[in-house]
Amino acid sequence: MASLPGFANPNEAVEIDTPEEKPKKKTSKKSGGFQSMGLSFNVIKGVTKRGYQQPTPIQRKTIPLVLEGRDVVAMARTGSGKTACFLIPMFEKLKMRSAKAGARALILSPTRELALQTLKFIKELGRFMGLKSAVILGGDSMDDQFSAIHGNPDIIVATPGRFLHVCIEMELKLTSLEYVVFDEADRLFEMGLGEQLSEIVNRLPDSRQTVLFSATLPKVLVEFAKAGLNDPVLLRLDVESKIPEELQLWYVTVRPEERVAALLVLLKDYIDSQQQTIIFAATRHHVEYLHMVLDRVGISNTYIYSNLDPSARKINAAKFSTGKVKVLVVTDVAARGIDIPQLDNVINYNFPAKSKLFVHRVGRCARAGRSGTAFSLVSPDEHAHLLDLHLFLGRPLAIVTKNGEGSVGKIPQGLLEEQHEALLTLHENYVDLVSMKKVTENAYKQYIRSRPAASSDSNRRVKEMPFDKCGTHPIFKERDDYVEEERENLLDQMKSYRPQGTIFEICGKNKSQEYLAMKQKRSFHKEKISSFHETQERKEAEMEALNKSESNLAISTNDDIDDAFEKVILPKKRKLEHLYKKNKKQKLRDDNFIPYLPADRHTEEGLAVNNFQNEATKVQLDLTLDSEDAMRKNAQTKKWDRKKKKMVAVQDQRTGKIRTESGVWIPATYKSNRYAQWKEKSKITNESDDENENTTQSRLQTQPNTHWAKHNKKLKLKQRKSELKTTDQILKARKIADKKKNKQKKKGKKSRRNK
Repeated sequence: MASLPGFANPNEAVEIDTPEEKPKKKTSKKSGGFQSMGLSFNVIKGVTKRGYQQPTPIQRKTIPLVLEGRDVVAMARTGSGKTACFLIPMFEKLKMRSAKAGARALILSPTRELALQTLKFIKELGRFMGLKSAVILGGDSMDDQFSAIHGNPDIIVATPGRFLHVCIEMELKLTSLEYVVFDEADRLFEMGLGEQLSEIVNRLPDSRQTVLFSATLPKVLVEFAKAGLNDPVLLRLDVESKIPEELQLWYVTVRPEERVAALLVLLKDYIDSQQQTIIFAATRHHVEYLHMVLDRVGISNTYIYSNLDPSARKINAAKFSTGKVKVLVVTDVAARGIDIPQLDNVINYNFPAKSKLFVHRVGRCARAGRSGTAFSLVSPDEHAHLLDLHLFLGRPLAIVTKNGEGSVGKIPQGLLEEQHEALLTLHENYVDLVSMKKVTENAYKQYIRSRPAASSDSNRRVKEMPFDKCGTHPIFKERDDYVEEERENLLDQMKSYRPQGTIFEICGKNKSQEYLAMKQKRSFHKEKISSFHETQERKEAEMEALNKSESNLAISTNDDIDDAFEKVILPKKRKLEHLYKKNKKQKLRDDNFIPYLPADRHTEEGLAVNNFQNEATKVQLDLTLDSEDAMRKNAQTKKWDRKKKKMVAVQDQRTGKIRTESGVWIPATYKSNRYAQWKEKSKITNESDDENENTTQSRLQTQPNTHWAKHNKKLKLKQRKSELKTTDQILKARKIADKKKNKQKKKGKKSRRNK
């Protein structure tokens, strides 16, 4: 049989050369993964189904500590996976559902969006655990929250104000809680929820485990950790690199009247329409105005701000997160903790006054290893805040010159004028846009009054920075169709033109007194004028030299270095401050010098929640009440007393009260009758109350003997009384009715006599 090419003859035996068996190397298992943390099967299954492969650095350090039972204060930059750090150990500790024990885990979040996002993570990561979770948010129905707590959930995700309100109404016992999480703790204190947090901590059992996560570590948070946590461990990871390397920062200088046009240029001409973008504005009026403009222009968008209805906020956030809408316009309510996995761009329509707020805004994108871009529109009144930001980040600020590159540049005038003309036609056709624009202008004036001022160093340095000579931004230089070099050069020459002589020298006669006086003055200050021009030219040359790349040679990689060198010695401390140390001789000279300002003052000022200097400047003692506002406030705090015949001071209505997320002030100790009404309406039996009768009696005995405690006892006694009246009560009621009839008869007789 003829052999076919490519096939062996089946009748012939084929000898196979077996290679020599090599000794197998021992395969080392990868350590540092979720499998090596000793987690149970259902937890690992949920983690892998969610798509997590390797833990992030903060997860690798935090999860083992929390599993040991330690109280942890963890710090890491936004987008580093902090949510999974406290959810994975929580699932491992709770294990299975317990219907009788009550809530065993509590997670407190600053905003409703972050709380809903955490609830979504719980359902995704813990899908195989069988645990029941409930969410308690301000603005939602309290009846639904009462029924959710009656269902004995294992995990409660809540905002502090509403959770405390529910605790007061239901007289909720938190003795079953084993695991408590404060998510974005610095934001909780910034929102003024410190009283609520301390009240909740007082109600928690001492045997609990507390985990606190924050992007920054202000002094208020340290004091809270001392009081509320038991021997906590502090984890500071990725603190020095405040912004991820994958995030590109671009700054665009604009005039205030061209800010909307610049936003449209970015959205239409530069950013891809398929990418998701968040726009941060200063006030809710700006959000509404931008929403209206983008709708008229044809860009699909939605919006979120704090005063928006909770259901509308939920719907709008869902539209954006699911990808139905590509642009979201928000205030700073969405600057913390919101995780949108596919977010590509962040635009700061109004530049933030605080550096820490900028970090949280731009931290919404470039999360978990993804790349992203942050655009910031900067007007002249915000240049000092931009310098403050770069002092806080520890980065140099590169302004784009004619021949160089940088991160601060401007939009070509042709693109701006095109969008500006389109906006003018829109305002001519739609009256509501004109009225809304006036509202935003007034709102911006109020915003500037409350905006924190930039540091004195930045205000001084901003005068030396050549923002007026800023060139076209590199991102627009790639678009050759729109770059008009000749037009831009002509405009730059017109802006920088300065005549050689003054008005007296140009228009006056050669022998006039003004002309001779100016000539004499010019000759007297000739050296100073020439030195000034020399310094200006030197600064421009330095700026161009800084912006130019030092070398065109290719940078060596780590593999090239390893191939060339067998041994590489690295410094023990890899910090930037050690790389730029001054020489030892200079250190010896400054041996006895004590600086009045610390070296890291810009970073500390940026991280501060309450700056003492700013707070102290606001405090004043008015003795004469010479201002109109002070007199009006003083009049409002007094009322007329009929008995004393004079104006008396009124006690502050907020004393003894606590503010909820919705802005309502509720009493700290008094509870209304809403829970009892809900129980009657929903026909809930008191079986659970009978089971816990002994515990409630012991709690009532230890209740403080206050006015409101006695008041609550009286209300309970009234509710227990039967509706059937005794004979004495019936006789008493009849006597009162007879007296009323007699009084009415006497009044009728008097009226007849008068007639």
